[in-house]
Amino acid sequence: MGHTKKAFIEINGRTIIDRLLDVYRSLFPEIVIAAREADDFTGLGYPVAVDRFDARSSLTGIHAGLDAMTATHGFFSACDAPFLQSGLVEALLGEVTDDIDVVIPLKEDGYREPLCAVYSKRCLEFIAAQLEREDYKIIRFFEHVKVKEVPVARLTGGDPELISFFNVNRPEDLAEAERLAVEREI
Repeated sequence: MGHTKKAFIEINGRTIIDRLLDVYRSLFPEIVIAAREADDFTGLGYPVAVDRFDARSSLTGIHAGLDAMTATHGFFSACDAPFLQSGLVEALLGEVTDDIDVVIPLKEDGYREPLCAVYSKRCLEFIAAQLEREDYKIIRFFEHVKVKEVPVARLTGGDPELISFFNVNRPEDLAEAERLAVEREI
């Protein structure tokens, strides 16, 4: 999608960020938007945590969001996930305990969904150290924290088709998202 600001892509008349915020408003008393630049997001009515590292990386956003939030744990999602389902988020939140640092969906093929996961503030120091090394792969700091992998089969009650994991990365994905949104009236 090039340098398109994916959070503001419209799908069936609604931007992805508006779709995400609709889910978050029903679940969280605190919402923080992590972004590379604050300007685009200031009109949404929520605090914007600006990346503190220059690299363009999802890990810099997780770092900024964790640092800005007041809660001990926070849910993080990609800005290009138009169909995030509150039931899936609730199922993940139900797996959080005080001693767990990361709660992450685990797909059948072994892939972990790091941009649809819960992170604790205890992850901050390990993420910062990793970013200082210019290592941007999210899961690399997991060896330093307590991770709970949740098989996606346990999440289907809140999202039967696991549509929460759908991302708009290419023009074809955008066309598919539009088709799904119209077909399912979402």
